[in-house]
Amino acid sequence: MIQSLKPFAPMETVMMKSRFWVVGGEYTSCDCETIVQGTERVVGPFDSRTEAERTWRSLSEDHRPQAQVRFTIAQEPPSTLSA
Repeated sequence: MIQSLKPFAPMETVMMKSRFWVVGGEYTSCDCETIVQGTERVVGPFDSRTEAERTWRSLSEDHRPQAQVRFTIAQEPPSTLSA
C-alpha cells in the first residue's frame, strides 16, 4: 500500500519545542509531599534545560540551610510550533 506524503514546503518549518520551568518552595516536612501554602515558586519558562539548571542551582544554593525547601526542573510536553 502506498501512502501519500505531504509535499515539502520550503518556507514552512515545523519543530518540536519544549519549555522548562523551575518549581518548588517550602514543604511541611522533608518528605517533600505537601508544600506550605504561599511559598510556591514557579520560575520560567526557559527555552533550554541548561538555562533552567542555572536558575535551579541559584535557588537551591540560596535555600541550602533550609532542609524543607526544594526546587526541581519540570519540562512541558513538547508542542509543535510552525515557524
